[in-house]
Amino acid sequence: MPKYVIEREIPGAGSLSDEEIHGISETSNRVLTGMPDVQWVHSYVVDDKIFCVYVAPDAERIRQHAKEGGFPANAVHEVARTIDPTTGGR
Repeated sequence: MPKYVIEREIPGAGSLSDEEIHGISETSNRVLTGMPDVQWVHSYVVDDKIFCVYVAPDAERIRQHAKEGGFPANAVHEVARTIDPTTGGR
């Protein structure tokens, strides 16, 4: 199944409290209970954005999750390939 990176523009994301992050995560998980074909892998929180990695059948399911959760999906990118330090090894 395809993997996606979702860019969510959330001003002040990097300064959100543990309680606020918990609330966002809880909302996402609640929406996902009704979407068994979508899996949240993990997210990266930076200054004004959250980058999330999801597995889903298509980008529309990612957008539906965001809409139902009430958070932005400013950009949804399908991962074409994954590289890591072992990619450069021989």
